[in-house]
Amino acid sequence: EFEDQRPFYDWLLEKLAQHGKLQRPLPQQIEFSRLNLTYIITSKRYLKQLVDEKHVDGWDDPRMPTLAGLRRRGYTPAAIQAFCERIGVTKDYSWIDYATLEGCLREDLEAKAHRAMVVLDPLKLELTNWAEVFGSGDHLEPCSLPALPHAAEGETVPERRFSLGREVWIEREDFAEVPPKGYKRLFPSNRVRLKGGYVIECTGCEKDAAGQVTKVLATVVPDTKSGTPGADSVKVKAAITWVGVADGVNAEVRMYDRLFSDAHPDAGGKNFLESLNPNSLKVVTAIVEPSLSNAKPDDKFQFERHGYFVADRVDHTAGKPVFNLAVG
Repeated sequence: EFEDQRPFYDWLLEKLAQHGKLQRPLPQQIEFSRLNLTYIITSKRYLKQLVDEKHVDGWDDPRMPTLAGLRRRGYTPAAIQAFCERIGVTKDYSWIDYATLEGCLREDLEAKAHRAMVVLDPLKLELTNWAEVFGSGDHLEPCSLPALPHAAEGETVPERRFSLGREVWIEREDFAEVPPKGYKRLFPSNRVRLKGGYVIECTGCEKDAAGQVTKVLATVVPDTKSGTPGADSVKVKAAITWVGVADGVNAEVRMYDRLFSDAHPDAGGKNFLESLNPNSLKVVTAIVEPSLSNAKPDDKFQFERHGYFVADRVDHTAGKPVFNLAVG
């Protein structure tokens, strides 16, 4: 539409310059196509409809393709700039895969985001021989891991400190009473390492009346603590993430997904509302390691195994931590 109007546009600028209304050099007109990103709509009218009809929680909802929404989702200026540079400028009406934008964020956060262990679907694990090994059932063993495992040479790497005790939280998916083929995590008689801690051996589980597993039982293997002499004397095929019951912190975690389930929700005259993803937001109560209790709004982290998350810049407080999934 701009290209067709170029002769009139240039004529008008030239006449304005002749009459002293514009200074030279004159403004330059450059045409390029709109950004067509899959699983996204960019029509301001449609975006306003989403807000007005409360399909989203305002213009800065982390599912919205606005700068405010992207920032609250955890996107950084560097990631957005890298995305723009990567796709270039074109006059062709082509679609850009949403995964390209996600990839730019992962690349930016990989070397910046501090790591943390977080349990999104908590299942309690009890180390039944803890008192026998350490002399007291209340003993807490100090553990630590680097906040940035791939720091640049000469860079000071901060440490995360947490405690391992008789009871810890693990992901529910990390235990299987009857393991499928190739399963390497916890099942009766199998050994795994609690990351940054000890090797443990699963001995069974407890269930409720409905048959739901309520607790996993295991024993700790002495002299296998990570970072100590002889830690590798017992070989295991898997290490699982965990959070101690003694110092874990409850947090609200908002698991965001794409707002639309259709890659082209408003193409071809379709009703874009029919493509809304009913699972675009799932809120869970997670258990996070104690290092995250110091998180400030807009701080970014990599929750190990789960993805990159950001402390919500609106709702996150020290007394009520709230984290948003930026990208898996």
